[in-house]
Amino acid sequence: MFKMTAQILAATDNPLMAGVLIIACITIFVFLLVVMKYGGLWLQAKLTGVDVSVPELIGMTLRKVNAKTIVICRITAIRAGLSLSAQQLEVHYLSGGSVPNVVKALIAADRANIDLSFETAAAIDLAGRDVLAEIQAEAKDQIENLRAGRQQAT
Repeated sequence: MFKMTAQILAATDNPLMAGVLIIACITIFVFLLVVMKYGGLWLQAKLTGVDVSVPELIGMTLRKVNAKTIVICRITAIRAGLSLSAQQLEVHYLSGGSVPNVVKALIAADRANIDLSFETAAAIDLAGRDVLAEIQAEAKDQIENLRAGRQQAT
């Protein structure tokens, strides 16, 4: 990089023009770094219909949030028909919760027609209980009750 800078300075007689070229090179370098770090995740989100911007991804990183976890969980939730915001998932992540586990539990609850809000699932998760296991147990109980009801009817 320094060798290239020296070559640029030597090639131009005007120091102002050399400075502009150096700043342009640095800007392009930073842009390429950002594209390499966030481009794939942003493209994956866009192709699956999840609205997320590169500045949002950078903001997640600055807040010490794993952007990949949030985006993947949001894609999963939206594809399953749930409307969860990135902010909800980030808050739960920063609270020390298991975002993937909560999203899986919400999907399982939705499929089993169990009324479960994100806030309730997050609270159960933050209390140290496995929210997914509890939803699966509840769904299993519902199935057993349905089977018992059918056997009594016959």
